[in-house]
Amino acid sequence: MDSQAGDKRAFAFRLIIVLGIVSLFGDIIYEGGRSVIGPYMLFLGASALVVASVSGLGEFLGYGIRLLSGYVSDRTGSYWTFTILGYLMIGAIPLLVFAGSWEVAAVLVLIERIGKGIRSPAKDTILSHASKQVGRGLGFGIHEALDQVGAVIGPIAFSLSLALSGGYGTGFAMLAIPFVLLVAALVYARLSVPRPVDLEDVSGSDTGNRPLQFSSVMIPYGAFTVLSMAGFTVFPLMAYHFSAHAIVPDVQVPVFYAVAMAADALFALFLGKAYDRGGLGVLAIIPLLNIPVAALAFTGGYWGAFAATVMWGLSMGGQETVLRAALADLTPFGKRGTAYGVFNTLYGGGWFVGSVVLGALYEMDILLLVLYSIVVEVGALVAFSWLIGSIKRGHPDAAMARR
Repeated sequence: MDSQAGDKRAFAFRLIIVLGIVSLFGDIIYEGGRSVIGPYMLFLGASALVVASVSGLGEFLGYGIRLLSGYVSDRTGSYWTFTILGYLMIGAIPLLVFAGSWEVAAVLVLIERIGKGIRSPAKDTILSHASKQVGRGLGFGIHEALDQVGAVIGPIAFSLSLALSGGYGTGFAMLAIPFVLLVAALVYARLSVPRPVDLEDVSGSDTGNRPLQFSSVMIPYGAFTVLSMAGFTVFPLMAYHFSAHAIVPDVQVPVFYAVAMAADALFALFLGKAYDRGGLGVLAIIPLLNIPVAALAFTGGYWGAFAATVMWGLSMGGQETVLRAALADLTPFGKRGTAYGVFNTLYGGGWFVGSVVLGALYEMDILLLVLYSIVVEVGALVAFSWLIGSIKRGHPDAAMARR
């Protein structure tokens, strides 16, 4: 029995690492491109409202489609199929080399985001099975850390390309190389562990047959998610501001983004372990980090922009680790794809609406933008208090989240 448990743990670690490498290559591509999307669309003639709206719409589509992809992946059990299909769509980013207008660039950005929506619930479900063997927070934290290594490499590589070539085309073209490596790593992951569900021991009390319910814990959890994201600035809008007002030199914008991704990676590991020990209480760090971001980014000059970028990355580390790990503990394994779809839609919907509002306020009055962000994040803290109150009342789902 001990030998079987050891084998499962080893296979789980292997799967987490290989999927982390897949995400590493994916983030070299996506985050390398994302680090310059704001200035690139400005170069192609887009306004601040267009940049913010396209970025927010991309996030909304990427999260909204998870309602369908998560449900269908649960119904069919085809988690690998959805994961592979979604990752193939990341190939839209290297194609930005051919974009001659901001409209074409916007379409390619949206295609990549839709691909993420197709793959994410299935991929997170696969990771949830593997992380059961090593600790939910640690498993998702390791994956996020590897993911963010790519998110550091991509912007730095793009920055070097921009400095050497003086244009965006070379940078987008070179992203075809990690795309080929991504496909190879993904095929290896699929062949190594064809049935990830076998990594998770399923007790009689968690057969996966009970319906997904919006309990007294999950409702405030959803409210907290929506409010946290509604006040959270998309990086392309920050980068647009940095570039349009000459606050940060264009060649340094991808480096700033790389710094954010490094902060994300390091914080993800720390917060993952903290979650395994302390449960949902660690979520409060997300709105606390978000509160000063807008003020620093839009009114703080060069060093304010740098501080905002670091805090933005720390917040992303918390979002990508704890929100995903907690949801696995709150839902039955057979409904997990659906759960990820529902809550990621709330996450993306909050971010989309907030992005449009922030983009509009940016063109009206930056002080109103800052005030809006602060008020909404304070609202997220209120929802957090509601969530903790539900946990203290001893709801059985909350007990699971404290394990």
